[in-house]
Amino acid sequence: MYAISLGDDGAELRPLEPWHAEEFLAHLDRGREFINRFVPFGSRATDVATAREALQRYADWRAADTASLHGLWLEGKLVGGVLFLNFDAGQGNCEVGCWLEPAATGRGLITRAMRVLIDHAVDHRGIHRVEWIAATGNTPSLNIARRLGMTREGVRRESHLHHGVRQDLEVWSVLAPDWRAARGRS
Repeated sequence: MYAISLGDDGAELRPLEPWHAEEFLAHLDRGREFINRFVPFGSRATDVATAREALQRYADWRAADTASLHGLWLEGKLVGGVLFLNFDAGQGNCEVGCWLEPAATGRGLITRAMRVLIDHAVDHRGIHRVEWIAATGNTPSLNIARRLGMTREGVRRESHLHHGVRQDLEVWSVLAPDWRAARGRS
């Protein structure tokens, strides 16, 4: 997957690669506190070297076909991203996730990018089940799952330790036939 336009507002979805380390670090620094409210994504990337290491891990996982990281650029500036976690084409299952810096919220970027990611997983990679897992207090994330037409399957009570507090996680999913039907494809 290469650069994909997400609309006429200058938003693009592109692979996030190790050579983006400086830009990735600057982005994380702008949104670190906001992003880290619910997920520790990028919390270990505190300088260019550790940012490059984080991006290299995902590049290695992409090469192994087990995960991938995609950046969201708005008018040429990295503002967030979406990713495949636990990607298992053999079993036809994956988990998706996202993050965004505060200045880019409220524009539908994650929803638009996630539609591209899920389309790719279902239509090109044969994924049957796509999961979305988010803390019960992460209302914006849960609203995206709803907008994507996912089904809330349940709550993993106190399953995620974050900032010393046990959080409940909601599990949402969409199955390939339901995704295709909702998107008007067979």
